[in-house]
Amino acid sequence: MYTISNLEVLTVVEAIPRQDVGAPLPMVLATDNSLVLAYHCSETPANWDGRTVRVVDCDSPDELIACVRFEGPYTHRLGPPNDEALSGHPLYARGLTPYSCMTVTPSGWISDLERMNTVHRYHSADQFSVFIHYIFTFHDTCFEIIAKGYSYDIGRGSIRSIMSKCLGAV
Repeated sequence: MYTISNLEVLTVVEAIPRQDVGAPLPMVLATDNSLVLAYHCSETPANWDGRTVRVVDCDSPDELIACVRFEGPYTHRLGPPNDEALSGHPLYARGLTPYSCMTVTPSGWISDLERMNTVHRYHSADQFSVFIHYIFTFHDTCFEIIAKGYSYDIGRGSIRSIMSKCLGAV
């Protein structure tokens, strides 16, 4: 994974739209220089009494969807652990919480990437100082990215339709 020290501080990114805790269904589309993350946002239906479960998928219409565009994405990963195994993540002891978006400062992952790049003929440690380590802890997966920043939009539709609109703006 990456090196963990005793220095990491995790901070919740309050501005990021809150994800659905049941089925956020994160979708990632990436190229060498752009990355978009879309997911279902937390929303309680008006007449919901708490006794039923609503099943959604990537084509469910009229859903509240967040579309996060990352500026200067460097690397990313989507995969384990899920919410039930989150305590196995190396950053859990530093305060990693379920169903959140957090930044990691200083990031062992960024340090490892910078160290790996030292063999490059034109290596400069300064080029890594602009990066931020973000981690999203979803229900079934975690999404981590090293990027320069982010912006987001919230829309209504299926996650596929919203992702298509987000890609048009990239």
